[in-house]
Amino acid sequence: MKTIKQLTVASLVGLSAVANAQVHDKSNATTDYQLSVLNKLGSPAAVVNMPVSQLLNAPGNEALRAFFFTPVQNKALLKGKRIAVLAADGFEEIELLGPVWYFRELGAQVDIVAPKFVPAPERYGLMFPEMAKTHIMAIQYLQPVGWIQFDRTADQIKVADYDAVFIPGGAWNPDNLRQDKDVIQFIRDFNASGKLIAAICHAPVVLASADILKGRKLTGYWNIQVDLKNAGGTVLEQPVVTDRNLITSRHPIDVADFSRAVEKWLTK
Repeated sequence: MKTIKQLTVASLVGLSAVANAQVHDKSNATTDYQLSVLNKLGSPAAVVNMPVSQLLNAPGNEALRAFFFTPVQNKALLKGKRIAVLAADGFEEIELLGPVWYFRELGAQVDIVAPKFVPAPERYGLMFPEMAKTHIMAIQYLQPVGWIQFDRTADQIKVADYDAVFIPGGAWNPDNLRQDKDVIQFIRDFNASGKLIAAICHAPVVLASADILKGRKLTGYWNIQVDLKNAGGTVLEQPVVTDRNLITSRHPIDVADFSRAVEKWLTK
């Protein structure tokens, strides 16, 4: 016969096992609940992008394809010219790398200039790779696709350093640029100097934030045209618009016209 002590120990062990099982079940239930909430807060992954090969081979873009695949004849045409590219995370890949390739092929010095890296507050819950301190993120349409290293930050440059500045588009890049005080001040000072400012796609909204569009003719991506009008500009539906020291275009398919317009302005 078991002693009272043995029965008591057995009872305590049994109660402990039951308690542990209940805690384990409760923990699993909590985890399952949290996972179900997280699943409701997220969405299934789907890639929608605009690879360069697809863009160049699309029907109607034969001239754009020829622009990139026809070798540049005069590789010293822009020798001595210095061009700054103002860009941040979320720039449209072809709108930056396309003109940069072309201007460098023509002999220009091209610097990629980004806002000084400032990490987001911890409570935003954002995670950035270490390379975000020295690189900016490219997108194709709305899909992140890679990173490129920048040469300088916006707080390090002066108007006297460059003959022209151009701003690529991308749905996010202009929003990241237009809230940076160094970028906005540089654009204002550059405009006052009469030197060339070129912007494509969504990028003209940065010029609106710099308040330099009153009385100017320009163009831009279709869904920002109302913003350009509200900023005092006259919007034209053309692949490229040149108004004094301002050159603007609408879309990645206009990259060739945009690049040639910048070339023409710098060689006039």
